[in-house]
Amino acid sequence: MSATACCISINLPRPNYCGERSNRVLLRKFVRCSVASDLALSSGLGGGDGNDFPEGRISADCVVVGGGISGLCTAQALATRHASSVPEVLVTEARDRVGGNIVTMEREGYLWEEGPNSFQPSDAVLSMAVDSGLKDDLVFGDPNAPRFVLWDGKLRPVPSKPTDLPFFDLMSFGGKLRAGFGAIGIRPPPPGHEETVEEFVRRNLGDEVFERLIEPFCSGVYAGDPSKLSMKAAFGKVWRLEENGGSIIGGTFKALQERNKNPKPMQDPTSRSLPKPKGQTVGSFKKGLAMFPRAIFSRLGNKVKLSWKLTAIKKRDGFGYALMYETPEGMVSVETKSVVLTVPSYVASTLLNPLSNEAADALLKFYYPPVAAVSISYPKEAIRRECLIDGELKGFGQLHPRSQGVETLGTIYSSSLFPNRAPPGKVLLLSYIGGATNTEMLSKSKSDLVDAVDRDLRKMLINSNAVEPLPIGVRVWPRAIPQFLIGHLDHLERARGALSKGGFKGLFLGGNYVSGVALGRCVEGAYETAAEVSNFLATYAYN
Repeated sequence: MSATACCISINLPRPNYCGERSNRVLLRKFVRCSVASDLALSSGLGGGDGNDFPEGRISADCVVVGGGISGLCTAQALATRHASSVPEVLVTEARDRVGGNIVTMEREGYLWEEGPNSFQPSDAVLSMAVDSGLKDDLVFGDPNAPRFVLWDGKLRPVPSKPTDLPFFDLMSFGGKLRAGFGAIGIRPPPPGHEETVEEFVRRNLGDEVFERLIEPFCSGVYAGDPSKLSMKAAFGKVWRLEENGGSIIGGTFKALQERNKNPKPMQDPTSRSLPKPKGQTVGSFKKGLAMFPRAIFSRLGNKVKLSWKLTAIKKRDGFGYALMYETPEGMVSVETKSVVLTVPSYVASTLLNPLSNEAADALLKFYYPPVAAVSISYPKEAIRRECLIDGELKGFGQLHPRSQGVETLGTIYSSSLFPNRAPPGKVLLLSYIGGATNTEMLSKSKSDLVDAVDRDLRKMLINSNAVEPLPIGVRVWPRAIPQFLIGHLDHLERARGALSKGGFKGLFLGGNYVSGVALGRCVEGAYETAAEVSNFLATYAYN
């Protein structure tokens, strides 16, 4: 789940996921036809504790564990791009729905998100959307819509293009000058150790850039503490600019030169038909982000098994794995040549502990702080006049530095960002609260969270005498976004190395703690993992 800056980047009834009923009917028929209690699995499953003789047995080339966006996109990529090398793919999800933290709700003219809110429209995301049949359902925000940061009691626009830099009032002239000198390399050299985001930005671009831009951005994307986040792990592309070019500007020029010398190979012909959003913007779908996992679920059909809880992974003699599941139809065993774990790292740790204590221990090092998504609505006249543009609330949203005396991390202007998100005359606002610097929010009730959001908004966006807000949806995520802290990449490499040393070939780690927390990075990571699985099976399984 990615929080506020994904646009800049509770317990309500479950949405009716299309195809779920038919999927379960097919599942029951499939398992009944697969009952083979008189057949034992191959050796290596243990000492005959009863699980060696399951009620059902299924085989696959790859099992993707986890039906969130990472798992579904991995399976979709395997099915669309690697079907010849990975013909049989299975996705298993412990819950009774797909989508993971993507939750879209709709009621009484409101359409709102209770997890991530949008995505950066990269080629990877657009390709996956088109392959899933959603090309005509894509919607994009206005690239000219402003983004704001709260500073000294006022919402100040963030520069959206280089020509804005001399004129925006979020930073002083001295702060801009310091940032410019630092960007070209007039700043202290790298310290020789893994830097936090705060250390890197203060050293390269100065205090004002950090305090007024990057700190709120970190709160928005990671709900994290930039004094603990690793620059290399969390913002690797920017970190590599200085590493490769000696400075941020030097690295940018070098990257452009290398791109011109080594242009990308001709893309897949289907990419030519991808939508081409104008400018820097974000995307969603007409009926919200949940259309994405539902569409993939519908395409994959009976390849997706819901309410399947993985209880054990056992290495088979020779090659492959046996996975034991608790399902609505009883215990089922799946024999597979490869496994992709896209579940959260703490779940993967539990599953891998019987195989590798070292890998399991490394995966427990990742921290997931709590975050609440709070959607509330006001009448349009509740918006302060100075916050209106041409009489309307326009913009992507706003971010709130921790130093500005507000509790919320930021607010997305949901009804301004995408069409048909609120009834006429109403404004729908999605605020995030919590994160690594405010774990105490877990002790608050839903009404307390609504009150906290309303109290903050009345300090800068909503008239102090406005009517009480209408609570639309409150979702609390006790473990929301993995934090890419100092040592993150080392822990991940340690887990992978332990699996490799233990002989667990064909067992892959995926998900947002591997690829990155933004939805777009999850999709890109899914394509990368699918390619790894395909290469693995082509190299090992079919020799």
